[in-house]
Amino acid sequence: MTGTTVDGHPVEKDGGKAAKILYRPVGLVSSIVGGLVAGQVFKQVYKRVSRGDRKDAPTPLQSEYPLKEIVLAALLQGAIYAVVKALIDRGGARAFERWTGEWPGD
Repeated sequence: MTGTTVDGHPVEKDGGKAAKILYRPVGLVSSIVGGLVAGQVFKQVYKRVSRGDRKDAPTPLQSEYPLKEIVLAALLQGAIYAVVKALIDRGGARAFERWTGEWPGD
């Protein structure tokens, strides 16, 4: 998180040790929620972009799918997971800062 600026560059806020410890349960719960949300988002996106009437993404051990489709599905799933995780982690840290007045990171 950035605080004031020095010479036009943002200065990072440094969270205290207590804030980091108190944030751990919040971070754990938000990570679980983020994983669940990312999984649901991926399922919906895959349904819309896949060909035919496929409902689920292929897994690496399903031989009826070409490797290209498996790799593209994995790439899409990873990208969605990373974006959702970043948004949820950042939102959780900001909410923690609003509640406690301390930034939980760094």
